[in-house]
Amino acid sequence: MNRNCRYSLILVIGLWFGGMGSTTALDFGELVDLGNKLKKIVSDVPVEEEVRIGGNLVSGLLGAAPLVEDPALQQYVNDVGYWVASRSSRSDLPWTFGVIDSDGINAFAAPGGYVVITLGLYNLLQNEAQLAGVLAHEVAHVVRRHHLIALQKSMRREFLTDLTVLAADDKKKGRKLENLVNAGVQLYATGLDREDELDADLRGVVLAARAGYDPFALLDVLTTIDSINPTAEELTVMLNTHPPIADRLNRLAERMDGRLDRFASGRTNPERFRRVALNP
Repeated sequence: MNRNCRYSLILVIGLWFGGMGSTTALDFGELVDLGNKLKKIVSDVPVEEEVRIGGNLVSGLLGAAPLVEDPALQQYVNDVGYWVASRSSRSDLPWTFGVIDSDGINAFAAPGGYVVITLGLYNLLQNEAQLAGVLAHEVAHVVRRHHLIALQKSMRREFLTDLTVLAADDKKKGRKLENLVNAGVQLYATGLDREDELDADLRGVVLAARAGYDPFALLDVLTTIDSINPTAEELTVMLNTHPPIADRLNRLAERMDGRLDRFASGRTNPERFRRVALNP
């Protein structure tokens, strides 16, 4: 992942329920039509453009926290992440994983297959299954296009009903890029919707199991995080952008009860994880 990369932007975005008029002026049928239109616009974004959108977001975010200068660690996380992503329905994306030099405990994803985990969170983990569970949660966000949809909703003034933006000139693309980065910064500061995070949890444990890992490892990670003093500075961003840990654990326990027990014997690979951790 190149922190200095600067992609041109061709962006197809927007669902606007405000600005041009009150939502009360729309009947239920119109709202459904608009919702369906948004889904279609999202699905119509070419993969290469989705990758460019994500690249721009990650490039901006990494300006504040660079990648850890540890090739062995980065390769290991990419190997685990790519294997997990290859079990998903979007295995064809050019998946890229990275560990950033931050003491904060967090991870995030961007459209197009970009996944980043902080060194602070990585250092909390105890085995490869836990790493796979964290990465699977983020992969699920990308597969479900959670961030792309959230960006389109937030950039309401860019509302479009077709793909004519693809013909925009360079000046317009530049403005859209600036708007996108600003919207992305805001999105990562406020977080996704609660249901998006819970959805990523549930799909993440299934994806981890599909990749041959113990799916309950993600619950172990969440339990570890829940044991940390909630006022700790390193948890500020995560707690402000995610549902309460207790809610996530309860939802996972409820939905996993008896359904994934047969996968609990999946691999955890603690030895391989420790070898990488001990040899920076």
